[in-house]
Amino acid sequence: MAKKQGATAAKKAVAPKGKWIPKAPRGMRDVLFEEALVREKIQNIAFEQARYYLYDRIETPILEDTELFLRSVGDTTDIIEKQMYNLKTEGGTQLTMRPEGTAGVVRSFIEQGMQNLPQPVKLFYYGPMFRHENPQRGRLRQLSQFGVEVLGDISSSYDAEVILIFFNILKQLKIKDLVVEINSIGDKSCRSIWRTKLRDYYRNKLPKVCKDCRNRFQRNPFRLLDCKEKECVEYRAGAPTMLDNLCHDCNSHFKGVLEFLDELEIPYALSPYLVRGLDYYTRTVFEIFSNPAFFEKQAKEQKKEEEVKKGEGGGTEGQEVASSTPLALAGGGRYDDLVKMLGGKDTPAMGGAIGIDRVADLVGKSMNLSEEHNVRVFLVQLGMIAKRKLMKLREVFRKEKISVAESFGRDSIKAQLKIADRLQADFVLILGQREALDDTIILRDMKTGSQEIIPLPKIFDEIKKRLKK
Repeated sequence: MAKKQGATAAKKAVAPKGKWIPKAPRGMRDVLFEEALVREKIQNIAFEQARYYLYDRIETPILEDTELFLRSVGDTTDIIEKQMYNLKTEGGTQLTMRPEGTAGVVRSFIEQGMQNLPQPVKLFYYGPMFRHENPQRGRLRQLSQFGVEVLGDISSSYDAEVILIFFNILKQLKIKDLVVEINSIGDKSCRSIWRTKLRDYYRNKLPKVCKDCRNRFQRNPFRLLDCKEKECVEYRAGAPTMLDNLCHDCNSHFKGVLEFLDELEIPYALSPYLVRGLDYYTRTVFEIFSNPAFFEKQAKEQKKEEEVKKGEGGGTEGQEVASSTPLALAGGGRYDDLVKMLGGKDTPAMGGAIGIDRVADLVGKSMNLSEEHNVRVFLVQLGMIAKRKLMKLREVFRKEKISVAESFGRDSIKAQLKIADRLQADFVLILGQREALDDTIILRDMKTGSQEIIPLPKIFDEIKKRLKK
């Protein structure tokens, strides 16, 4: 009875008014065909890099206890204040769709006893994150991230290694003009001085900054440096920097990171007001950017599209808007206090993530996908006997990883040959009713147009021989 009542209530809650058209929620979208291939290639490159540096894969739940993010991300951040997708179960449990990956990895590190493993523990993950923010190209409400985490070592070499992995991925994807923006925000032993100086600097400017920054002034003045509002960005330029207030240990650590980057010939720029949008960071924080001209071009192209639609009577309400502001392709930092903050032992850690959606937007049009669409053999059939024989032959090719295509739903040989031509198949195998009875098959070379009859049991060896030429 309870289940029936629950279903009835749910039906009433979503009952549409008027005609209902199914569509994806705003800020979330389908990934189709070639774009899916682009993302798969990015994922494969990322996995290859992580495994080379001996990182192990971890998968954490999409849903976590809300308290996990309240304790880790920080209650003055945009994620906590505006962007989290929260829900309450019938049993009263408060859950959140993960807005980022690090907190879940740290929770697993503690819960699964990974602190007892040889340190450091090096992990990587891939999956969707959810943030309820204004949708833009490259910044959706459902976004995919690839991330790496190193837990259990304070060495600055791991700061450089994490940056190196992301830099290698982006470079392998042939993204040009990469630069790492990097900063140190110190630790709790030296940050109190900086906090006091920030408050002194912003005190008489509070009436002129945005409402969010006025609210954050007392609780967490560091968040004022992360604000993207125009008036706040202008005041940030004169704010005191942490680089001028680092303690000896933090200064030495940051110097070590930069020396590793110099040795690795990774281009970087000091960014003294970079703090990242999460409260758990300590010491090193970084973001990786590419040439901003891409984002400016993308914004102009979309603006033209919107003007055309508007002129044709089409609206732009609810559409994603491109930003001409360069978006970080990857970012992260050190979080030496987070494990202890969540109930584990005192464990230094470093990590970061790369935005798959942003990178796919950047490389998608230029990426060569010909290998993924490279059909070597196309199977043409006429009649049920021929269809069964070719379905069996297709499995022989599959086991040898020779790409084969077919159109078993069509009975016209002419229509099937048109598809083979469109797919640019190297060879076509034609099996009609006579050939099926004679146990032969017609082999057509699509480049020369020549064809010959081959005994069916020998066709696989013949194709392998010709593909090697």
